[in-house]
Amino acid sequence: MRLTQIRDFLTVVETGSITAAARALGVSQPGITKSIGGLEAELAVALLQRTPRGVTLTRFGRSFYARARAAHSELDKAQQELLQMKGLRTGKVAVGFGPWAAALILPDAVLRFRQRYPDVELRLLEGFGHALFPLLRNEALDMVMALRLPGHSKDPALRFRPVFHNEQIVVGRRGHPLTRAQSVIELASTTWLSFEPRAAVDQVLNDLGFAAARQVILCESLNVMLGLLSDSDMLAMVSRRLLALPWARNVIEEIPTAKRMPSLTTGVYTSASALLTPAAAYMAKMLMETGRELSARRRDSADVK
Repeated sequence: MRLTQIRDFLTVVETGSITAAARALGVSQPGITKSIGGLEAELAVALLQRTPRGVTLTRFGRSFYARARAAHSELDKAQQELLQMKGLRTGKVAVGFGPWAAALILPDAVLRFRQRYPDVELRLLEGFGHALFPLLRNEALDMVMALRLPGHSKDPALRFRPVFHNEQIVVGRRGHPLTRAQSVIELASTTWLSFEPRAAVDQVLNDLGFAAARQVILCESLNVMLGLLSDSDMLAMVSRRLLALPWARNVIEEIPTAKRMPSLTTGVYTSASALLTPAAAYMAKMLMETGRELSARRRDSADVK
């Protein structure tokens, strides 16, 4: 089994066809076909099923792809690490992050990282845990900065390092009619927006004194959430840190609740089995340093007040 065969197989799967893989790799289609055929002959199973629209993985192919993808990623990182140990600051780093990190941490962390590694190729992917963690597990991402949600069991495949705590608050549009709500029942009767699945929302709302919201809209865009909040009577649970952003606090305000909402922890997730290259380790360090400095500034500001 040759590394070029693994490369060819992965490229065919990820581009969706032999034609596209040949174009991406700059080789001939017959060369790709021969390479994949040799790999399947050596393994004595069919990995791909050819169709008029491209290729799909067989059940053997799905199993082999998961392992081959991780192995190829590790070999690529090993090569990058050797180059970086020799003083060449090249390679790739892929970072996933949620909306709070995108707004408050990523810009400073990336600028600091670029001062040391200006030639490293960065991939920055904004999303939510349920979408980012599978990419971290298969090593398409080196790290993810995200919330640790209440009630979620520890994933042995992921390592979590806490960075700061997020005080959660209820928010609505400025001048919202429920700003002076007398009962949590009034809050329960409205429609809620959430970045997280309904189960997580219901758990937090239960802590506030009511079993569940009447309606929950799962919204995976901070901009869309702010737009809906500003143009309706919907409510949302967000980090208080969001009100530190002028473009957010100009359209929303806190809806006071009798009981304080539980804090959630933001941290950096990495694969428990994969080793970070020096460049990726430095990126993780910058995320954690920037996040902790932000948290310290917030505490200092609160002490002054």
